Amino acid sequence: MARKTAASSKPYNVVIVAQAGRLSYEAILFAASLRKNAPDFKGRLLLAEPQPGPLWPKDPRVVQEDVRGLLTDLGAEFVPFVSTHFGATYPNGNKIEMLSALPKGEPFVFFDTDTLVHGDLNSVPFDFDKPSASLRRTGTWPQIELYGPGYNAIWKSLYDQFGLDFESSLDLNEPDEYWARYLYFNAGFFFGACPHAFGELFLEYALAIRDTPTPELVCQVFDPWLDQVALPLVIHKLGGGRNSAVHGLIDGSVTCHYRMFPMLYARESEAVVEALEEVCAPNKIKKVLKGYEPIKRMVYQGRGEKVRALFDQNDMPRREQAIRNRIKSNGFWMR
Repeated sequence: MARKTAASSKPYNVVIVAQAGRLSYEAILFAASLRKNAPDFKGRLLLAEPQPGPLWPKDPRVVQEDVRGLLTDLGAEFVPFVSTHFGATYPNGNKIEMLSALPKGEPFVFFDTDTLVHGDLNSVPFDFDKPSASLRRTGTWPQIELYGPGYNAIWKSLYDQFGLDFESSLDLNEPDEYWARYLYFNAGFFFGACPHAFGELFLEYALAIRDTPTPELVCQVFDPWLDQVALPLVIHKLGGGRNSAVHGLIDGSVTCHYRMFPMLYARESEAVVEALEEVCAPNKIKKVLKGYEPIKRMVYQGRGEKVRALFDQNDMPRREQAIRNRIKSNGFWMR
């Protein structure tokens, strides 16, 4: 008998971070695309919202009534949380601190807000007892200095710092001292069985790495990479790791972590572009999204089509920076 996927046998919550500005408009796209392309999704869509406090010089909440109202109409539930360690100085820390505000013991899937759902989320075989995260990443961290230490020494020092087994985390199909040999994820997507258990480790590891780095990390920069340095350690500790089955769907045929609208039009599939424009089409959504300049220009005024025309989708530049430079030189860059 075929084994049921975790997605079909266990309900779970989907969570994104929503706050004032860009993220609130991206949250509308996420919520609308989830409801349109995964209409049978039975879980809850939770919007983790940072609350005003000393770590936020401006109110981080979604205060625009039309934006907040539309998100609620799309079935999203706001979940407030307090920032005690990161806040405005490291906004990526939201995805760490918000976990403690989610329902304890309920499986969760986190997505960065700049993600579009263009397929059926119910088809993803999540195994919540073996957490994982996005494998759509490059070797952004660590940055290796000329005289060392190398990847092996740096990552081993982190595993040793937290009493974790380093050798079992390695991908032995990759060569020694090549970044992909070491457990490394894009923190734009991750999932686990309990947000509290996951969040407690995530916070513990992130603060220790930031505040008491090992000698091998002295020359390393943690902003904005701190979440992606701590994340593989958390996943390894909780018995998870790389998950190619999920990766083929998340950041693939089911979701797209587009990051910026010019980059979406430049390099993503026709299916993603069509999904974006279909989600933006209803009048009640268009009325609100026009309040955000990049969506207004790229989607509704046709600049996205002009960006796409700059590239041959079958012969894209290999380096992301080359894609960005071409968009910028033609005057279409915005976020």
